[in-house]
Amino acid sequence: MDAPIPDDTPFAAVSAQTSKVARLYQSYLDKSTPYTSYRWIGTGALLVVFFLRIIMAEGWYIVAYSLGIYLLNLFLAFLQPKFDPSLTQDEGLEDGEGTLPSKADEEFRPFIRRLPEFKFWHSATRAVAIGFFCSWFEIFNVPVFWPVLVVYWIILFCLTSEWIHPYKFGIRMQTMRISKARVNN
Repeated sequence: MDAPIPDDTPFAAVSAQTSKVARLYQSYLDKSTPYTSYRWIGTGALLVVFFLRIIMAEGWYIVAYSLGIYLLNLFLAFLQPKFDPSLTQDEGLEDGEGTLPSKADEEFRPFIRRLPEFKFWHSATRAVAIGFFCSWFEIFNVPVFWPVLVVYWIILFCLTSEWIHPYKFGIRMQTMRISKARVNN
């Protein structure tokens, strides 16, 4: 029997085309990296189109609610540090090795986000696109009373903010600095 050559199988052809599309997609992502404001403007425009679709169709509120919860989780991951500074300060205290920090042995540790800006943008844009896609199918139009979802989302936001803000202020973390700090001479 003649066995098919592995390069001529349908799976290999589909796999080759899939990897070609993935490389093209990744090259466009790489090219868009330096254009932060344009990327976010595009995502904002897509979000406005999505909300216009929800308002005009008067449905798919559960899709919009799910998108809002996901975007809130992404935003909170964007605000949180990758490494918890309060844990590293208490590292040597159990063994009696802890000393008071002095200017001579302190090192500069920049703020590293748990979710980098580019991944935040990419995940948010994909989520809005998927939500927009789902809003065209009747199966996702679950009847709900939308004001209840809005109130529930606001409650979740407030509870999460109450948790994150004291944590940020406790470790003196400034995540949303618009201008550089100025030193008075």
